[in-house]
Amino acid sequence: MKMEDFSLKGKVALITGASYGIGFAIASGMAACGATIVFNDINQDLVDKGLANYKEAGIEAHGYVCNVTDEEAVKALVEKVEKEVGVIDILVNNAGIIRRIPMCEMSAADFRLVIDIDLNGPFIMSKAVIPSMIKKGHGKIINICSMMSELGRETVSAYAAAKGGLKMLTKNICSEYGQYNIQCNGIGPGYIETPQTAPLRERQPDGSRHPFDQFICGRTPAGRWLKPDELSGPAVFLASDASNAVNGHILYVDGGILAYIGKQP
Repeated sequence: MKMEDFSLKGKVALITGASYGIGFAIASGMAACGATIVFNDINQDLVDKGLANYKEAGIEAHGYVCNVTDEEAVKALVEKVEKEVGVIDILVNNAGIIRRIPMCEMSAADFRLVIDIDLNGPFIMSKAVIPSMIKKGHGKIINICSMMSELGRETVSAYAAAKGGLKMLTKNICSEYGQYNIQCNGIGPGYIETPQTAPLRERQPDGSRHPFDQFICGRTPAGRWLKPDELSGPAVFLASDASNAVNGHILYVDGGILAYIGKQP
């Protein structure tokens, strides 16, 4: 084992939906290890905000508008990136949405939308980059799964179905393309401190913690929410040559939730 095995110098990394949040944190970690960062988002406003975020962080990133569920648009994106930046060595399928609606109240259209972005999107993106990875003789695909790849929870039937499917897509890409020196693994984040979860961590008017905050901290052996940049180390590992023998694995970065039954009341 050599330290350079963890280096991403000379690698082109495409992180989908990485204008902010978890995708941005992963991209920043990869940039710190030498990768050239490429990202996409659904519209120009988000891409522009992302470019500004990367610039502020001192990272020269390449941003593109692309809907990951549009197969022709994805093909065009990959061709453009290969022409303007280089062949994609690392793909992180990060773009995703969630709809928190009880199953019997959820429309089939909402269910399909979540499946389309969270499961079909990674399929379409992976399918687009694999041929060039085969030609190059090496490639890394990292799918952002979830604890809902393993667990169910109220109101997230579509999300859990998509993330469970993404876990199995990860294993199947490994099965089909491991022979070409392509490694496909997943990361399953726990509960992360992001602007979207901030309301769930705010103190209540009486000074007490939000009930969901209490629930998560009590259910996590670490006793806290995780920070976005705590995902960057695992992502760098899975993107680097240090993980060349790791394939079809889901690495849960959850502070130990999946290993823990929770504190006794």
